[in-house]
Amino acid sequence: MASLNVGGPSVRFKNLLVVIKQTAYEEYSQLKLRGQAPKALRWKRLEQRYRSHHQCVTDLLALLRKHHVVQFSCVNRVDLDRQHLSGVDLIVAIGGDGTVLSSAHFVDHGTIPLLGINSDPNKSGEDTQVKKKKSDERRSHGALCMFTASDMEEGLQKVLYGGGNLQKRTRLRCKVKSTFSETQLVPALNDLLIANPSPAAVSRYRMGWMNLRDQDAYSPEEEHEHERLYGTVTRFGGQSYDVSDSLNVWSSGMWVCTATGSPAAVAAAGGKPMPNLQDDSLQYLIREHMRERGTPNNDFPDNALMENGKKLHIRWNSQMGRIFVDGSHLTHQLELGDEIMIDNKAPPLQLYTREWEESLWMA
Repeated sequence: MASLNVGGPSVRFKNLLVVIKQTAYEEYSQLKLRGQAPKALRWKRLEQRYRSHHQCVTDLLALLRKHHVVQFSCVNRVDLDRQHLSGVDLIVAIGGDGTVLSSAHFVDHGTIPLLGINSDPNKSGEDTQVKKKKSDERRSHGALCMFTASDMEEGLQKVLYGGGNLQKRTRLRCKVKSTFSETQLVPALNDLLIANPSPAAVSRYRMGWMNLRDQDAYSPEEEHEHERLYGTVTRFGGQSYDVSDSLNVWSSGMWVCTATGSPAAVAAAGGKPMPNLQDDSLQYLIREHMRERGTPNNDFPDNALMENGKKLHIRWNSQMGRIFVDGSHLTHQLELGDEIMIDNKAPPLQLYTREWEESLWMA
């Protein structure tokens, strides 16, 4: 067991916010009190996972109390708000990847480092009791977590005193322009899914690339010719853009991901894991694209990388739509005619990661 250096002037972080996951056991227990819990729940298994998580939280708080110069406060993941970040110099998300993603959404400017702890990792002894697999998919993978409950003491010691593997991770910036408003969504660390709310419905949209234009460069006649050559002209944030190489799409929606999110849902959907998780490039994937026979796809392949600085434009042509930000918890409603701009210009996130993380994903 690692010896603790409790206090002293070398402590890097002195004001921590601990964001704690609310487990499925706790959520279903509340439903049970109201008589709304599903009958098929396996309460013993849920309780076992709750106890593992609760023990990890208890151990973490005990470790922090040993560092007398470190102040900390705790908040449940579902209650987290920007007001909790005032004066905080490190966020500790204890739970799994979902807790890390939820916490990252509140770090708009990327100035506060984020440390994830997987409180309920896979344990081979438990897994073999329930099924013959190497891992339990019901538990968090912990890809965004620096360490688990088993090596938390040593890892926490390293981070508090200036060590650890701190990386800057690219995030997605997404703006949605409706008839009377323009909304910037929270930065996405993993991915965006843009689709019809019904998985059985077709998502209709037009996609293209945005290029900043010089508004004073054209006469009225040249302006008309310019629009004929380059297609739609749109505005975001008071700036005008040409939208070129447009393509009308009928599909099941679209994924757009960062390098961090590329080995997750996008890879499972047929995309490509990006070997450098600190890459500035983005990746898009058109889901189940319904192309007409003979239609070339050279200009817009169904899956491709977006180079640094490239801006994707989407005009939503379905009656209803939804943008899912890093999973299902955070969404934004779309209506017919809404325009979306996506690029990599969101402030990057400072994330503590495992040294061997990339080799794990690429294995």
